[in-house]
Amino acid sequence: MTSYKDLGLVNTKEMFAKAIEGGYAIPAYNFNNMEQLQAIIQACVETKSPVIMQVSKGARDYANINLLRNMAKGASEYAKELGYEIPIALHLDHGDSFETCKDCIENGFSSVMIDGSHLPYEENVALTKKVVDFAHAHGVTVEGELGVLAGIEDDVVAEFSTYTQPEEVVDFVSKTGVDSLAISIGTSHGANKFTPDQCTRNAEGVLIPPPLRFDILKEIEKELPGFPIVLHGSSSVPQEYVKMINEFGGHLKDSVGIPEEELRTAAQSAVCKINIDSDGRLAMTAYIRKTLQEKPEEFDPRKYLGPARAALKEMYMHKNKNVLGSAGKA
Repeated sequence: MTSYKDLGLVNTKEMFAKAIEGGYAIPAYNFNNMEQLQAIIQACVETKSPVIMQVSKGARDYANINLLRNMAKGASEYAKELGYEIPIALHLDHGDSFETCKDCIENGFSSVMIDGSHLPYEENVALTKKVVDFAHAHGVTVEGELGVLAGIEDDVVAEFSTYTQPEEVVDFVSKTGVDSLAISIGTSHGANKFTPDQCTRNAEGVLIPPPLRFDILKEIEKELPGFPIVLHGSSSVPQEYVKMINEFGGHLKDSVGIPEEELRTAAQSAVCKINIDSDGRLAMTAYIRKTLQEKPEEFDPRKYLGPARAALKEMYMHKNKNVLGSAGKA
């Protein structure tokens, strides 16, 4: 067994307490490869932001658990090399079983999510509690989920959203002992979060999605004052990346995300962790496509992954400073 402490990582307990008190959210950025991880650490060191490095089950299968463990240790050492030691957590995103969560805990993850939201309520409670009991015995924090987000991202697929019921949250948290709770208030997985008929258009013809259900969030905050809340599916889907992808041979249709001003509002509440995955995929794909089309003779991966990494870094720095409010909080 490898303890996350041996890798230079922290769990999310203190991170979340400080975030709630300070009115900001911790960035939870998903990664699958070295360039994404480099961009995350560079951006968070330069902005002096704490960070949660997130690995989905699909990314875990893609990258290999042993490589991920050593990449996490390298990330911690890389931050020090860059000149500032920031709090870093390694988190399993959307763990689908006790066995997956257990394996991650035994391989140095400092935080895990067990997603039983698709199960009947009592089964979700039982599965979540089983994970919590094992994780807490090893000092690892656990995120549970109530409510279902629509959309597709990695292995997570749901056609319709089901909003979190505020009247269930106290019972769920008390029975399971989770450290944080992912809720559904209108965010959605993937780059195509909403269909055009769900949106309105502004004067420039840009699709505007339906607003987040902050009324549900406020009710949950009343039920669980000071308890860490998590938002999944919170990419804003920057249209400049969508346009670039389509300009250089891609075909992304009706890609709409969560407005950044709504995420900033959420970050000033009990929402202390905001998950961002699709935005990173879009930025990376946009710049890889651009480089390969403008330089068709190029075959060195460093020459097209390098610009993608630089774009990712700039995007993450923007999120930390202007959206999540986590810059300077490390």
